[in-house]
Amino acid sequence: QVHVAESGGGSVQPGGSLRLSCSASGYSDDAFHMGWFRLAPGKEREGIVGINSDGTTRYADSVEGRFTISLGNAKNTVYLQMNNLEIEDTAMYFCAAGPRVRPLHYLLYHWEYNDWGQGTQVTVSA
Repeated sequence: QVHVAESGGGSVQPGGSLRLSCSASGYSDDAFHMGWFRLAPGKEREGIVGINSDGTTRYADSVEGRFTISLGNAKNTVYLQMNNLEIEDTAMYFCAAGPRVRPLHYLLYHWEYNDWGQGTQVTVSA
């Protein structure tokens, strides 16, 4: 059984930084993909970044250049470094995982992911 868990959310001022962590335990294969999605009040769920186990990535325009996803040393672990945070980044952030390496343009689609974490809140306010 796969279990996905996020950590690292919090409150920061505009321009600040946060680092989110996510681990997905229970995957037996070495090939996988993981991603981050966010849900803000009154908005639709947004896929913001995804990464394959081979290190290839895909970013949404809204975060490219400010956010960086990376693979951790532990299997099925990823980090999301968020810099220059904006008020518009305020949302619940969810980590998701799925088996196999996926084409890059698929990585921002929520239906590509089988397993989801409970979410961690990120609040950006002055």
